[in-house]
Amino acid sequence: MPTIFDTRHIRRAFSRSAGSYDAAAALQHEVERRLLESLDYLGDRVPQVALDVGCGPAHAAAAMHKRWPKAQVIALDLALPMLREARKRAGWWKPFARVCADARALPLADGSADVLFTNLCLQWIEDLPAAFAGFRRVLRPGGLLLCSTFGPETLQELREAFARADGDAAHVSPFVPIAQFGDALMHAGFRDPVLDRDRFTLTYPDLPALMRELRAMGATNALHARRRTLTGRRRFSAAAAAYDDLRDGDGRLPSTWEVIYAHAWAPAPGAPIRGEGEEIAAVPLSSIPIRRRR
Repeated sequence: MPTIFDTRHIRRAFSRSAGSYDAAAALQHEVERRLLESLDYLGDRVPQVALDVGCGPAHAAAAMHKRWPKAQVIALDLALPMLREARKRAGWWKPFARVCADARALPLADGSADVLFTNLCLQWIEDLPAAFAGFRRVLRPGGLLLCSTFGPETLQELREAFARADGDAAHVSPFVPIAQFGDALMHAGFRDPVLDRDRFTLTYPDLPALMRELRAMGATNALHARRRTLTGRRRFSAAAAAYDDLRDGDGRLPSTWEVIYAHAWAPAPGAPIRGEGEEIAAVPLSSIPIRRRR
């Protein structure tokens, strides 16, 4: 079955960017800070296990480790070099665990986590309902899911500039709208989802500066349909010229980033997952009464 994203390319890009990510990812750190504030929804509850999926350098895992020193915190990422960077924040005394794995196939037991935190990872996953179903599987009933992703306005200026310069060639990933993101949560059976949205505008002196920053944080073109040859000086110059038409009053190039936030709660065992025109329920065998013949 054709897929949108090249997972091997994503792993390579983030592996290469492990050392440069922190310096380039100011927006990602701000979104992470805002998402971490939602941990307050737990009130006085102290989780036994907290999971940071797509952790990158694991700032969120370190923050949760500091907030709940007695909890088991697990930092999980697809790129092994990112986990080596995460080791610097793990601490020498009871460090948090680091696991190299794919967010689409979490190597954790069913109902093993109380909190699942994932910041700006889901935009690299095309089958959101399947990913959320996996998150639901590893969360205990009543466990908290906190997540963020990019919305469709993200990098709209860059998308339009390359479309004018390079026709139908894909240069920027598609991003899901907030309604589709919320529907995926509901389809996976999560309860009481709350979604919010922010819109940020960053500015750059020119197109090469924006492209260098994207590369430094691993956000390169990972589409299977991407051009397999170099963009070339002529096409890049045409895209830069198209982008120049958008300069603001200070002479800088704007770059829009739409961020979607969500929190939701894992349902009780047996709660249905919505399918196409049906609901599928998984009921624990131990909860089914058995009448034995006498």
